[in-house]
Amino acid sequence: MSGDHSTYTPRTGIARWLESRLPLPQMVYDSFIVYPVPRNLNYAYTFGGILTVMLASQILTGVVLAMHYAPDTALAFLSVEKIMRDVNSGWLLRYLHSNGASFFFIAVYIHIGRGLYYGSFKAPRELLWVLGCTNLLLMMATAFMGYVLPWGQMSFWGATVITNFFTAIPLVGDWIQQLLLGGFAVDNPTLNRFFALHYLLPFMLVGVVTLHIWALHVVGQNNPTGVEVKSVTDVVDFTPHATVKDAFGIVIFLLVLAYFVFYMPNYLGHPDNYTIADPLKTPAHIVPEWYFLPFYAILRAITFSIGPIDSKLGGVLAMFGAIAVLIFVPWLDTAKVRSAVYRPWYRLFFLLFVINGIFLGWLGSRPAEGVYVLLSQLATLYYFAFFVVVMPLLGLIETPRRLPNSITEAVLENSAK
Repeated sequence: MSGDHSTYTPRTGIARWLESRLPLPQMVYDSFIVYPVPRNLNYAYTFGGILTVMLASQILTGVVLAMHYAPDTALAFLSVEKIMRDVNSGWLLRYLHSNGASFFFIAVYIHIGRGLYYGSFKAPRELLWVLGCTNLLLMMATAFMGYVLPWGQMSFWGATVITNFFTAIPLVGDWIQQLLLGGFAVDNPTLNRFFALHYLLPFMLVGVVTLHIWALHVVGQNNPTGVEVKSVTDVVDFTPHATVKDAFGIVIFLLVLAYFVFYMPNYLGHPDNYTIADPLKTPAHIVPEWYFLPFYAILRAITFSIGPIDSKLGGVLAMFGAIAVLIFVPWLDTAKVRSAVYRPWYRLFFLLFVINGIFLGWLGSRPAEGVYVLLSQLATLYYFAFFVVVMPLLGLIETPRRLPNSITEAVLENSAK
């Protein structure tokens, strides 16, 4: 799709002058005006645009907040309070940024789920998927470091607990922990490093997102049927067909975000983080932000040793493995059919996977004791089994439903129904 000849024609002298030196208008025209997209895209496909808007919003609000923030353990908490009280619209910027992080993760989890459901990771889109997983890793690193910056109780103790897990890594664990902390404990050097990285990583994320979009335009957009484009009747121009749908989805998403910002700005935060950090007072229950809770539950589920791997190292490997396994999904799924619409058994197991992910999130918010540990272990087992057992086996034994011959045929069938 990327090799088609451009139909862009400059209409003014300035446009012709610019086109001969820097064909930016042609690139915009080809990529966002006449770029062909499958005609059957639904609203699940609007989350790519939503994520782009949220990334821009987080960077803009973050840059302004950084102008007033003081990365010092004696001043950080008070500087956040000053932003809220004394900076013009500071409360709005802070709430947009903090709630925006949560909604950023809501959108990215839905985006990943859509990719898993419709098989958007299958050839020739493997690199597109890997770049998306890289974006997720950068997002998680950025969010973790950003959570430390308010220097509340949960910020301090969350950083203490999570960085301590790096010491479980043989040979280099202590070195990695000291590199992150800038010393032997969470203190002023830690806050400075986390602030610098939290400011830098979003711009790295912009670069990888650009590659992600570029890769998408090279291989073309997947669609709910999983059938490749076969004729011009299968596609429509990106503008206005996709842009109008994306714009509507973005507006609805931002309205929900606005409701939280104006009516429930602290609902998604932890109450302990509104108390200044105190190294001498440990919270009763240390938990990360809600979007990390499934991985936190997986981390704590490993309470046993396997040979030379003790429970601490096993938990760290399981937590990072839960993210790393996503990268290998294109090669773990052996099915020839992309979309779960035509795979009844995969659709059932995927539904169980989604429920299991939500359940893991709830378990991550519970104390690591009693029945919660056993439930976390069972949920962790299914999480990994979905990727390394269900995906490979179902592709070999499942009988999919009949695929439509083209996207247009699928659209006409739906219209007839």
